[in-house]
Amino acid sequence: MKSLKIICPNGHLGFAPLKVESFRLGVAQKPDYIAADSGSDDIGPVPLGSDTCASPASWQEHDLEQMLLAARELDVPMIIGSAGDTGSNSRVDMYVQMIRDIARRHDLPAFRIGWFYSELDKELVRGRIRSGSAIRGLDARDELSEDELDATTRIVAMAGVHPFVSLLEQKCDVIIGGRCSDSAVFAAPALYHGFPEAQSYYLGKVLECASFCAEPYGAKETVLGEITRDWVEVTAMHPEQRCTIASVAGHAMYERSNPYHEFVAGGMLDMTDCHYEQVSEKTTRVTGMRFVPAEELRVKLEGSGKVGERYVGMAGIRDPYTIANVDEVMAWGRRQVEERFGPDGWELHFNVFGRDGIMGEMEPLRDRPGHEVLVVVQGVAPTREMAEEVAITGTRQLFYARLPDVKGTAGGVSFVFDEVLPASPAHRWTLNHTMAVEKPLDLFPIETAIVGEKTFADA
Repeated sequence: MKSLKIICPNGHLGFAPLKVESFRLGVAQKPDYIAADSGSDDIGPVPLGSDTCASPASWQEHDLEQMLLAARELDVPMIIGSAGDTGSNSRVDMYVQMIRDIARRHDLPAFRIGWFYSELDKELVRGRIRSGSAIRGLDARDELSEDELDATTRIVAMAGVHPFVSLLEQKCDVIIGGRCSDSAVFAAPALYHGFPEAQSYYLGKVLECASFCAEPYGAKETVLGEITRDWVEVTAMHPEQRCTIASVAGHAMYERSNPYHEFVAGGMLDMTDCHYEQVSEKTTRVTGMRFVPAEELRVKLEGSGKVGERYVGMAGIRDPYTIANVDEVMAWGRRQVEERFGPDGWELHFNVFGRDGIMGEMEPLRDRPGHEVLVVVQGVAPTREMAEEVAITGTRQLFYARLPDVKGTAGGVSFVFDEVLPASPAHRWTLNHTMAVEKPLDLFPIETAIVGEKTFADA
């Protein structure tokens, strides 16, 4: 093939439904593949730890249906990575079943589906630790200890291109991936067709978030990527969007500590010398990328562990004196919880929106709060009953806090709700590490099946 075209309709499939109009414009371009990533750890550790999704199943099925019908219409492969937000085994099975249901509902001709799993048994990881093969921490984390492993509920390994390529070699028409690198979803078909690693991984990088690489900003719109042996081009499908030098280069630097380096299982995409050229109003061409193979094959591991049950309360403050002393108000609430439950066995978290609710101590303007603030209170404890009481105490006691110079008897706090609200169990990230593997498919079991094939019982 001299070139390969892939459309991506959604940067996180199911997180919000794809926009059908620009997707159909992309389909009209007759791409060779339709692909999307469906996962992210941006959603926090709860979905992985609790083995749930962050979005309604109906949104995810909507996107899968649009993509499957278009892929079967064009007779081109469809690829999904990190199924169901986390890529855990149950999410992969859920997507495979959704594909079966959609195919049955539309009476689609038979096609081959392939999928792979990414979950790891904790005992496999423990064995690597005990054998002396260090599970190295990322982002200044220490090497993984057995204590931290024991605190982990669920682990997924982040696949590279390898299981996708294997399933393409088995002529799968639909591929559902477990947890994987975002860029691998798009780089794999390019590599399968023989395109260079550097261009293939850049194609993955620029397509992974769909219309995030276009301007003006508009989420969930389709973009089209084309690769040759020399360059990658990306084109916005929405009539009002353009892929410009600024938008494409800006996206290349998105979500990384080093703006020029993208690490995957097996190497690093180096974008330091990339050159961007506006070849038409809606299309930017990129050249100059390099791929640096890794000396050792290491796979990223993500793990989440449950902290406890959780309830949430909300308190608004308009009184300027109470706002100026909000830290003392929150300290009062914490002391009341400690009086009730003792110093250990619970957690109480406060976020002050209007002062530093988003950035915390990193907020440069935290000494200049707004004229009103909202305190979000999270109570975490081993049981739901205790978590509810911790949250109620931490919230209501903000009203009763005694501050110096206050002469009145009423508090300076109002409540959005009189009660506290049940929330998802609290989890924390326990693994952000890499593990050495001998073969790239060692951690990712693969399966295939025929969807829509008539059995003797159906005849």
